[in-house]
Amino acid sequence: MDKPIIGISGSVIIDHDKAFYGSNRSYVNENYVEAVIKNGGVPFIMPVSDNDEVIEAQLAHVQGLILSGGHDVDPTLYNEKPQPALGDIWPKRDHFDELLLKLAEKRGIPVLGICRGAQLINVAHGGSCFQDQSYRDQETQEHVQDIVASQPTHGMRVDKDSKLAAILGKTTFDVNTFHHQILKEIGTGLKPCAYANDGICEGFENASGTVIGVQWHPEMMCSNPDTAFMNNLFRYVIEQAK
Repeated sequence: MDKPIIGISGSVIIDHDKAFYGSNRSYVNENYVEAVIKNGGVPFIMPVSDNDEVIEAQLAHVQGLILSGGHDVDPTLYNEKPQPALGDIWPKRDHFDELLLKLAEKRGIPVLGICRGAQLINVAHGGSCFQDQSYRDQETQEHVQDIVASQPTHGMRVDKDSKLAAILGKTTFDVNTFHHQILKEIGTGLKPCAYANDGICEGFENASGTVIGVQWHPEMMCSNPDTAFMNNLFRYVIEQAK
């Protein structure tokens, strides 16, 4: 049987090489690619486009979708004005990821949103974000850690009756963390199911388990023997891919 093709939404990076200085390069971090291959899928990097026909054609070639991390989600999408601590936004990518999500949900293919990807899913379902963790009016731990990417830094609690707990086989564990925006109101049709020590929602799922979002970076933890159970998340998406 052919291995399922798993689309990974891309981003761009500005080239600083002398010969091509200032050029945009389409990319994703290799951790995503390695996690998909390691767990039985075929990675398909999807470069950002604002052409809806191209986006639809890209999605038509995959059986599963990973919405990757990156830029802040444009706060105008949840009816807020930009605040001073907002990071870089890219409305073109917001449109790209949101249309990919819409098409994937219509087809019923599994979707995993990671960091920005989770925030985008939440906003697309009518939810919102704190534009920076400093805007939360409760005591909040640091969620942007300066550490080795695979190293866990704070605790996580997952509801025992959730799909996420069943997938990971754990209800308490530690995760890495690299996000300054955090989930605020959770969108329609999404159930919060994972929480950091400070009470911030770090993960959600839909009723069928076809859409899962997490604010940590499991793709970076897959190679760490102490957190190898994060591979289960990618294995689940790949096994559910049609």
